[in-house]
Amino acid sequence: MNPPAVHIENLTKVYPVPLRRQRVVAVNKMTLTVGEGEVYGLLGPNGSGKSTTLKVLLGLVTPTRGKAEIFGLDSRDYQSRAGVGFLPENPYFYKFLTAEETLRFYGKICGMGGRALKNRIAELIALVGLGDARHRRVGGFSKGMLQRIGLAQALVQDPKLVVLDEPTAGVDPEGSRQIRDLLLDLKKRGKTVLLTSHLLSQVQEVCDRVGIMARGEMVREGSLGELVSIERQTEFVVEDAPEGLREKIEALVKESGARFVSTRHPQRSLEGVFLESTAQKK
Repeated sequence: MNPPAVHIENLTKVYPVPLRRQRVVAVNKMTLTVGEGEVYGLLGPNGSGKSTTLKVLLGLVTPTRGKAEIFGLDSRDYQSRAGVGFLPENPYFYKFLTAEETLRFYGKICGMGGRALKNRIAELIALVGLGDARHRRVGGFSKGMLQRIGLAQALVQDPKLVVLDEPTAGVDPEGSRQIRDLLLDLKKRGKTVLLTSHLLSQVQEVCDRVGIMARGEMVREGSLGELVSIERQTEFVVEDAPEGLREKIEALVKESGARFVSTRHPQRSLEGVFLESTAQKK
């Protein structure tokens, strides 16, 4: 049986406070498993320990206790990161390089070169929708464009695991939708994705499972269906209901011994309304 893409067990990270006899527990006894080909969303308020967890997984921070593994290899082993692409929350790029030069730089770091790298750069530029900006310096890119070139560099060596820390931070709704589409494309390709995000609607669209952190601990975890469903309630959506149908349904519900709670009209998200409205102005 193949090991999971990510396995974190009893992870604890404690930071000492300089000049004080105090300690800050960033992550406390955290356990997490992400299967291969799964898209997993790690949620939580600021300071909940999400970014620290990712840094430990990527070998950027040493755990105080516990372990983190990538495809069965200890995350402190540099070989574990050979098949990992990473986009930090605030990526930094050399402003004087163009989008194409940026990807060539990261490709060479990963040991790529020649025609294979040239073809990969062209593929990624098209994938993230930066064809018209491939020769522009990234110093003039918007926040959304920077996030997209960041996603491209994270994918340059075609990794098996993609780790994204707030990939839509500071991005407008249209840019956020483009990044969401990229995540769905990664999902179709069978990539394993571990991401943190504050956009719950986006997480709901792309993730298979979700974990919720608070104060350094995992407080809820499960599939989206398990987390968002309301226990002991069933919802029926009826289209073109004839007059009197509601009264008949209410009578049947009362007769069965159940309790009729409410009726409502289906709604769409504000994001959908915004994108539809702005698209009409283009």
